[in-house]
Amino acid sequence: MRYFLLAISLVLGGAVIFTFPVHALTISPVKMEISGDPGQTLLGEIELFNEQDEIKTFYSSSQNFEARGESGAPHFLPDTNEGLASWIEIQENVTLKAQGLKKIPFSIQIPESAQAGGYFAAILWGSSPAPQQEGGQVAIGGKLGMLILLSVHGESKEGGGLLDFKIDEGGRVVNSLPITFTYRFSNKGTERIKPTGELKVKNLFGFTVVTLDANRPDGNVLPGSVRKFQMVWAEKNQEKSDVVSVEKEEDGGFFSAVGNQWSNFALGPYNAKLSIAYGKDNKTAEASYRFFVIPWQLLSIVIFILALLGFGGWFGLKKYNHWIISKASSRFQVPLAKDTARAAKEGSAPRRQRKIKKR
Repeated sequence: MRYFLLAISLVLGGAVIFTFPVHALTISPVKMEISGDPGQTLLGEIELFNEQDEIKTFYSSSQNFEARGESGAPHFLPDTNEGLASWIEIQENVTLKAQGLKKIPFSIQIPESAQAGGYFAAILWGSSPAPQQEGGQVAIGGKLGMLILLSVHGESKEGGGLLDFKIDEGGRVVNSLPITFTYRFSNKGTERIKPTGELKVKNLFGFTVVTLDANRPDGNVLPGSVRKFQMVWAEKNQEKSDVVSVEKEEDGGFFSAVGNQWSNFALGPYNAKLSIAYGKDNKTAEASYRFFVIPWQLLSIVIFILALLGFGGWFGLKKYNHWIISKASSRFQVPLAKDTARAAKEGSAPRRQRKIKKR
């Protein structure tokens, strides 16, 4: 798509916010990563497109945000009188014709006193003017926005690193693909960090079966936060760029699992090795994880079939041996009886002759 949509539900100051749908609006880009020096003015523009068949007016506002949790989702802050949100200048509203497109310029005036490090805010657009404080609560409609990640040049503190690396579910023994690998990265500095690198999965013989991008979403770890990154080995012969994430499907039953294990066959021990680089000095971190893929559903079917074939072969061999023996017996049974009768006859005559001589 030419345009990207970022829907943001805001929670400000711990208050419960009711969000209302924004009139069909798309914004591009959804994220901007920029840098500058103290005292410098940065220029940019944001593109708005009204998807509706009527004229609409949209209103702008700016909000600082920070990272909370490990998902990387922004948490917006109520104070707009300091930080990056207060440095942004943009027109208050814009009216777009039906199916209208317009580029809106904006500027960021970095104060001379700004300290080196990372600053984060968003330019938001909604169908109502900027929210007003009422009794300590903030009532705000649904808004769409562009995230701005600003780095102010200077001597900033860097710190943090790789915390852990593992398979997200299943531990060291899994029964089939897809397999989701996760690593957690900590940023204890004052500047955002964007890890780069790859994950290689090798089989028992040391051959690489798949190579995954360690940061396919191109995500940042904000200062003072920990972020979890995921890499998915989704299918056999997967290319590096194929899959970002896979939603867990409903359990399709035993034979569905067998079908998946057959089409994406994997069996035996594997070793996953993660290699990433980060920071201005391009520091590196590595981690390994050994695991086993045992497709027990498919193996149980194979063992059952082999058992049937083995039993059938044994039963057939037994019947064949019985037939051979019976055939051989029928061939030699009659001559054997004749020979026995002849021998008995010849043996009886001399005994009668001996009896006559005695008389």
